[in-house]
Amino acid sequence: MSEHDEFSEITSEELYEHYNFKAAKGQDPLRVDKFLMNFIENATRNKIQQAAKEGNIWVNGNQVKQNYKVKADDEVKVLFEHPPYEFLLTPEDIPLDIVYEDDALLVVNKPAGMVVHPGHGNYSGTLINALVHHFQNLPKNSNDRPGLVHRIDKDTSGLLVVAKTEEAMTHLAKQFFDKTSEREYVALVWGNMNEDEGTIEGNIARNPKNRLQMMVFPDGDQGKDAVTHFKVLERLGYITKVSCKLETGRTHQIRVHMKHIGHTLFNDERYGGNKILKGTTFTKYKQFVENCFKILPRQALHAKTLGFQHPKTGEFLRFDSELPEDMQNCIEKWRNYAKHI
Repeated sequence: MSEHDEFSEITSEELYEHYNFKAAKGQDPLRVDKFLMNFIENATRNKIQQAAKEGNIWVNGNQVKQNYKVKADDEVKVLFEHPPYEFLLTPEDIPLDIVYEDDALLVVNKPAGMVVHPGHGNYSGTLINALVHHFQNLPKNSNDRPGLVHRIDKDTSGLLVVAKTEEAMTHLAKQFFDKTSEREYVALVWGNMNEDEGTIEGNIARNPKNRLQMMVFPDGDQGKDAVTHFKVLERLGYITKVSCKLETGRTHQIRVHMKHIGHTLFNDERYGGNKILKGTTFTKYKQFVENCFKILPRQALHAKTLGFQHPKTGEFLRFDSELPEDMQNCIEKWRNYAKHI
C-alpha cells in the first residue's frame, strides 16, 4: 500500500488551490507541516496537520502526510474543496474614515489592525469587506480585488486611494506603476541614524527560508528593484523618527530596507524590532521600552501623505494625515526619555 492510498479518490483538478510554494534549491529536508508554518501567515501547526490528515496537502501532484519531508525544488500545494475565502466577499457595515470622495475615487485613512483584503486567517473585518458594503459595483484590479489600487500592511496605518470606476482604476494603477504617485511614510526606527538623509536601493524578494518575510538581494540577482528615500525628522536617543518616500512599492519595502541598513522598525515583530535592539542594559530602561511596546503594539509605520493626478480632471491631489495617537504617545515618551540620556 503506497503512502497515498489512504486518501480519497478526489483529484487535484476537483479542488481549489489556496497556496502554492516551490521549495528553494538549498532546502534541507524538512517536514511539510514545519515547512508550511514558515510560509502561511496566521497558520497553526494543528490546522496544518489537520489539513494533511484530510488529504489537502499535495507535493509534486501527490497527496502527502504531515511527516513528508520537503526537499529542494518540491512544489507544495494546499488544496481545498471550497474556493479561497478572498473570493467570498461578504459586505460588512464597518465604518470608514473617508478623507476625500468624488464620483471617481475615494481616499481612506486606514486604522492600524485592519487588514486590507481577505486572506488566510482574515476572512472578515477587512477594508474590502467594508468597501463592498458602502459602494456598489467597484471595479476589480488584476487580482480581482474591488477598488484596490495599492495596499498597506495590516499593522500600518494611513492613507489609501480606492478607485470607483474602471477608468480611475486603470489611470491610478498606471501612476503607481510609472512611479508618478507620491507616498510619504513616517516611521520610528531603532538606533541613531548616521546620515540626515539618503537613499536605500536593493532588490526585494521573499526570504526563501521564511516566506512571511521579505529580504534584500543587493546583487540584484533576485526580486524586484526597490528604492526608498529617507530623511531624519527627529533624533530621540536610541530611536529615530524618519520620513520615508517610496519610489517603488514593494511588499514590506520600508520595513525591509530599514532592517537592511541596521535600523529595524520599532516594535516590528516580524523583522525582530519587538526586541531591545539599542540602548542600555538597565532594568529601568527595559521597563521603559516594554511600556512603549504596550503603547504602540505594532510596527511604528504610518502612511502619512499620498499624492496622485486625478484620473478625470488631471489635477494633482495631495492628502496629508495626522500621526495616529499610539505613535504620537510613543514619540512623546521617547522625547522625554531622550532629554535625560
